[in-house]
Amino acid sequence: MNPVGQPLHQRPLTTKLILAGILGLILFVMFQIAPQLLSSSDGDTAILSKSEIREKAAAFAAGQLGYEAAAGDEWVILYKTDSSFYGYMSREKLLPDYSKNKLDQRYPFDVYHAVLYTSGEAAARLAVDLNMYTGEPVAFAVGADADAASGLNYGERPTVATKRNDTANPVSSIPDLSLEAKERLALPWLKLWGTNPAKLKIEANLDGYGLVYSDNSVTIGELPLKYQFNYLNGEVSYFRAGFSAPAWHDTYVDGQTSLAKKLTLFGYGLPTLLLGILAMIYGILRRKHTSWKRGIFLSSVHFLIMMVSSYNVVSESGSGSAEARVTAVVMFIIYVLYSLLMSLLLYFSLVGGDGLWRSEEKLNPWPRASEPGYGHYVLKSIQAGYIWAFILLGVQTVMFIILSYTLDNWSTTDASQSPYNMKYAWLLPIVAWLAGLSEEAVYRLFGIRMLKKLVKNTLIASLITTLIWALGHTLYPIYPVISRPIELTVIGLLFSYIFIRYGFIAVMFSHVVFDSILMGATLIFMQDKVNVGAGIVTIILPFIVGYLVYRFNPPREPKPVEPFSTP
Repeated sequence: MNPVGQPLHQRPLTTKLILAGILGLILFVMFQIAPQLLSSSDGDTAILSKSEIREKAAAFAAGQLGYEAAAGDEWVILYKTDSSFYGYMSREKLLPDYSKNKLDQRYPFDVYHAVLYTSGEAAARLAVDLNMYTGEPVAFAVGADADAASGLNYGERPTVATKRNDTANPVSSIPDLSLEAKERLALPWLKLWGTNPAKLKIEANLDGYGLVYSDNSVTIGELPLKYQFNYLNGEVSYFRAGFSAPAWHDTYVDGQTSLAKKLTLFGYGLPTLLLGILAMIYGILRRKHTSWKRGIFLSSVHFLIMMVSSYNVVSESGSGSAEARVTAVVMFIIYVLYSLLMSLLLYFSLVGGDGLWRSEEKLNPWPRASEPGYGHYVLKSIQAGYIWAFILLGVQTVMFIILSYTLDNWSTTDASQSPYNMKYAWLLPIVAWLAGLSEEAVYRLFGIRMLKKLVKNTLIASLITTLIWALGHTLYPIYPVISRPIELTVIGLLFSYIFIRYGFIAVMFSHVVFDSILMGATLIFMQDKVNVGAGIVTIILPFIVGYLVYRFNPPREPKPVEPFSTP
């Protein structure tokens, strides 16, 4: 960082630092990008578009479920995943076998969930799960089961407890079908799926409403293939062929999720709220050393991006009922209030952090655009940001390898964070700008100097704020949950080092570039032209922004001196 009042200059990039960045990028490509490219090249087809899925779902509904399209019908397509089963395979190192035996094609854990709504009705009429690559149906549900299944994770089966919420089809009205009647109704569907009934055995006969077959000739790990049926009004109302994670695995995940929620609340949420209050206080106390106007633009941009991002991740709903409209309005108000709160936290962190460093350290962590050399300083900061982002990607890759051997960590899928469920997947990378701006302002610009007032040591202050930041990432589907904070503690300490050495602008860009590369790669792996193009733009966008700032803030020529003449 530059001393207050001194000309702006950025630390030069040494040859060793550039080589470290190149090495980090190579490690990242070798261990994170190349494996996904190789696995994606094994597939014969790309993921189908949602319009193609709609057509295939409608054809199945008409051909097999006897439902012809009517005026006012609307198909809503969502991405769903059996995160429990995928997590079990990831944990037990079974994913290569699942793909090698082509089980992922016939019994996919990732599906498109097509739900049919009719005009003015809140409940779904029917639902079909389809293979994302081939469009082949892999499960279906009708009536109350369709509405219940739409609110469940893929792989979960609608149960009696779920149906109790359906007043039109109370449990007491379900006829008590005999086992023979259930098997007779199930037989046509088993044949349609190409199953040999002779290989099946009854695993569970759920009184009145359900039947589960298992096929021990098709297994993955300790799990046999299962065929699950529900019945309603004397007909099959739900069918799915696939695998289900064992109970011990789900119990472990539930325990880890409970731990993650506690760590997020007490280790991240409350300390971050306290930092926000302190930022407001110190913004007022140090107002002579900073400006209340400076944070307005960045905080406004942050609020706008948060609103766009929130809108982008809201799931589709085909229900046009009054209840659905009220829910949408309530959710919108919640998003607005939350976005406003986070933007205010950013604003006071910018003002308070800038004031603290200037008043107590006599350092200039966040230069003003009016200062001489600002444009060149920003250009050098973005260059440092890219090099350090490459280093961070390499460090993250090494941390993944270390944690895989020491903690045997594993991850699973999460439909709520998937770009396939966003209205516009190509908007995903705007989250990188949110993280880079807000997190570096709260936990580095303000947090480090605030904590240093208490602990009198920069390293300890950096460690405390880094731990708070790291614990905010425990709800990601990575297990054991403690592995994520360990990884991010190392990453966060490096962010702290970048901030102290290069200033706020450089660390903000390094964070944005780091996340943009990860999210840009995600879009590129989606394979369609729009998202591939968006992914490439995402990776180079931070440089474009930095370069534009440089161009609009050219070096100022010194003012000409008036010639002095003697009388």
